[in-house]
Amino acid sequence: MARVVVDVMLKPEILDPQGQAVQRALPRLGFQGISDVRQGKRFELEVEGPVDAPALARIHELAETFLANTVIEDFVVKVEEAEKAEEVAK
Repeated sequence: MARVVVDVMLKPEILDPQGQAVQRALPRLGFQGISDVRQGKRFELEVEGPVDAPALARIHELAETFLANTVIEDFVVKVEEAEKAEEVAK
């Protein structure tokens, strides 16, 4: 079983009010030197079987039609090794 990650972010030209709110709060919380914050979404998909070209094409279609609003958001599809992902989570 493999893990495929879809990261969705607002396009750079789209305002990000949630990111701006976090950015404004950081200095009050003692975190200096952060010049920009953008908020996004991360989807982790556990895929049965091999993650080959047809599987990635299906996931790309899923991301484009269901996970992201491509008018205002960009997305990136990445394949992670399940064992590596578990190590990072610990």
